[in-house]
Amino acid sequence: MSSWKSLLLRIGEKCPEYGGNADFKDHIESCFGIVRRELDQSADDILLFLLECSEQLPHKIPLYGTLVGLLNLENEEFVKKVLEKIQTNLQDALDSGNCNRIRILMRFLTVLMCSKVLQPSSLVIVFETLLSSAALTVDEDKGNPSWQARADFYITCILSCLPWGGTELVEQVPEEIDRVMVGIESYFSIRRRVSNAGLSVFEDTNENNKLLDEKDFLEDLWVRIQDLSSAGWKLESVPRPHLCFEPQLVAGKSHDFGPITCPEQPNPSAATFGISYGRQRNEAELKYPQRIQRLNIFSASKAEDLRPIDRFVAEEYLLDVLLFLNGCRKECAAYMAGLPVPFRYEYLMAETIFSQLLLLPEPPFKPIYYTLVIIDLCKALPGAFPAVIAGAVRALFERIADLDMECRTRLILWFSHHLSNFQFIWPWEEWAHVLDLPKWAPQRVFVQEVLEREIRLSYWEKIKQSIENAPALEELLPPKGGPNFKYSGEDVRDRTEKALSLELNNLVKGRQTFREIITWVEDSVIPVHGSDVALRVVIQTLLDIGSKSFTHLITVLERYGQVIGKLCPDQDRQIMLIAEVSSYWKNSSQMTAITIDRMMGYRLLSNLAIVRWVFSSSNVDQFHISDRPWEILRNAVSKTYNRITDLRKEISSIQRSFLLAEEAASKARAELETAESNLTLMDGEPVIGENPVRMKRLKSNAERAKDEEISVRDSLDAKEALLARAIEENEALFLSLYKSFSNVLAEPLCEAFKDGNVMPGDQADEMAIDLESSSAMELDKENGRPKKSHSNGRRAGNGYNLDEREQWCLSTLGYVKAITRQYASEIWSFIEKLDADVLTEDVHPLFRRAVYSGLRRPLDEL
Repeated sequence: MSSWKSLLLRIGEKCPEYGGNADFKDHIESCFGIVRRELDQSADDILLFLLECSEQLPHKIPLYGTLVGLLNLENEEFVKKVLEKIQTNLQDALDSGNCNRIRILMRFLTVLMCSKVLQPSSLVIVFETLLSSAALTVDEDKGNPSWQARADFYITCILSCLPWGGTELVEQVPEEIDRVMVGIESYFSIRRRVSNAGLSVFEDTNENNKLLDEKDFLEDLWVRIQDLSSAGWKLESVPRPHLCFEPQLVAGKSHDFGPITCPEQPNPSAATFGISYGRQRNEAELKYPQRIQRLNIFSASKAEDLRPIDRFVAEEYLLDVLLFLNGCRKECAAYMAGLPVPFRYEYLMAETIFSQLLLLPEPPFKPIYYTLVIIDLCKALPGAFPAVIAGAVRALFERIADLDMECRTRLILWFSHHLSNFQFIWPWEEWAHVLDLPKWAPQRVFVQEVLEREIRLSYWEKIKQSIENAPALEELLPPKGGPNFKYSGEDVRDRTEKALSLELNNLVKGRQTFREIITWVEDSVIPVHGSDVALRVVIQTLLDIGSKSFTHLITVLERYGQVIGKLCPDQDRQIMLIAEVSSYWKNSSQMTAITIDRMMGYRLLSNLAIVRWVFSSSNVDQFHISDRPWEILRNAVSKTYNRITDLRKEISSIQRSFLLAEEAASKARAELETAESNLTLMDGEPVIGENPVRMKRLKSNAERAKDEEISVRDSLDAKEALLARAIEENEALFLSLYKSFSNVLAEPLCEAFKDGNVMPGDQADEMAIDLESSSAMELDKENGRPKKSHSNGRRAGNGYNLDEREQWCLSTLGYVKAITRQYASEIWSFIEKLDADVLTEDVHPLFRRAVYSGLRRPLDEL
């Protein structure tokens, strides 16, 4: 890497490039000296790399802004090109809805204004452009309020710039920035408060009443900015290196910024509520998502008296590092551990990472990324961060009964994986009390599921050894793994079936083809013993042959899958097939899920059959005490949805290919027509005026291009037909799923919650995602254990007094909401059918509420 690139990349870091020095002023001077000398030779490369660094290392933006300010003193033309490039990038980002790029580029513009590179009035014009678009969007007469998510994002961008440049704006253009602030205040008077219903990490059983009093994210940010303004725009968390160079920078020429425009409003729906409005709102919230849902899982004392605005800035740093360094986990951890702030922030860092891991409807990256970052931070900060993470786990465990079901699953997967990287060491004796709770108590189920997941990552004996300080917890371990082959041992009840199994086993060992085995089944087994025995013998035997490893299973399914397909042609037989798989692997939830998933992949099982099996009585009884049926259901729904996603990607690619093929065919045809127009007539006969060889080549090219166009179009038509069929299958799957949910919930809900409410209002959640108040759980300074302990896992302040039926209802409703939220975009496409077929007037209000909450559909439509 060139020396100027290394200096730009590592500016602000204590590194060899800067001789181990950590002084910002020395770094900027050294980098400026090298970059200035290289401008004549590498101006274009420097411009692109400088912008790339500022966009992907945004916590260093004040340093890059000061550097550009110094370069402005030497080379105004280069700095004009920087601003022109930023203007182009910002406009492209606005047009495409690239939220992160818009936010970072606006911050960079603010810092450039502080460094006398950009006219303050030009920055105000950018603010007012976004503000005008936002105000128009939420105007019910002229705009499209369903797209308020975009309007809120624009206002968030403006407000989030002010910690980096509020002082300079107030000093240089006080009237203009006052006008912007008044405009923002007016915006708040016409926008609707955003409800977090459906996206809260912690369930609040009295959610509607609570949301009336709670500020949303944007209102909270506005309060923080007003507090900053009242404090004279002074804060500790934003470095201001330009002040060290202010005597030089004031001599530079400030430039104007080119105009930008915001994208047009989508056509509004006919009303400010209802299905059309809901679809547009869902689309807008997916494109302009809220960046963070704060988790105040530590007491306020752990924040070292952080001002709210300093907390916001530190969160911005942490989120930016997580975002832009997602492919470099060790670099990510190093940058997160060394942010340019003058206060300790380990607790804030843990809360921010967990807020992303548990973010709904889905985290920005796969959960494994956050797992790796936490592991690297524990290794980078061994004296501080492991204890903080342990405190966070204890805090979340205390509130596990209130945790959203999707978040609970993510927490289980994360915690088991995390422990696997630290020799499965955990003070399990602290949680031994869960054995005194009913088997359906959320804390007990949490410990049980963590142990089961740990066994998947290790082996049974190792996990048993890891809980030796709490040996009673062995009761929660799953059975020691291994298949449950019906025809093993000497005490087999049906020796006829065992003999058939041995015969089939010999046929497979003898390399008989699937056709020969089908013939054997049809001629020798079914006529004598019946189809049920044939299915049982074949499935048990083939599963046993494939039980040695995942590879053995795949080999068996590939070679003899058609035998299974022949025996299980319809849903009823497929349900019997799943039952045999579940019986064979009853000691291993993992292998049960893998086998069913692979069989679905080979089209031996339909998603509808899996849904029917999951909602069979034996599985329904497990809904609140085991993740086993839910894992299988999640896999089935996910595989169906992923097929649609893959087809859409393929169609998008083929459409691009079709446009290219169409253009090539048109061009070839035009060239041929031009050549043919040069034909002349002599004695009434055409005479070739072009080279005959060239004419022949042109005809060949035109025919070939036309054939290619037809081929691509046929491929596109075929893929679109597959997509249409996949969408129909997906719709049928979800309708079947919701009907099943409605049926199994109908009677229990009526018996458990006759008044349509989960619990009285005075039992409402004491801790949820809170934008302003601190957590009720204060951690003990020595060991991070909550002082206010609710070891029973019930709602705060109450003993665990839910009976099994009530807990079953709450758990099942939680999964209804989680599944609905995950696939909301698809469900909105057939919401009319769902309303007509499932969400009828007779459906229980709590079931309807769970579906509406997952869809982010206003509850006043109930």
